[in-house]
Amino acid sequence: ARARAAGRAKVAGAPRALARCAAAAADGPINPAVRKDEPKVVDAVAVPDIDGPKGVFCRCWRSGTFPNCDGSHMAHNKATGDNVGPLIISKE
Repeated sequence: ARARAAGRAKVAGAPRALARCAAAAADGPINPAVRKDEPKVVDAVAVPDIDGPKGVFCRCWRSGTFPNCDGSHMAHNKATGDNVGPLIISKE
């Protein structure tokens, strides 16, 4: 439990980091060149040691639940023509 609390403490600064990154990206695309032929870039990785069945992590820097994905990339993609999607980590 102490390790989990420490992990949450590290994420406490995420809103400031999110604001800086979001401001740096302005309202334009975040993904300038990766797999632009796909409608949405989503990567899934299976690992043996995670808490729970899976984690879905934000890569658009727009999530209100950062670092977790809340689906904000959908509005971002529609507004900018981008194709960014989440990183999904599941248990092997």
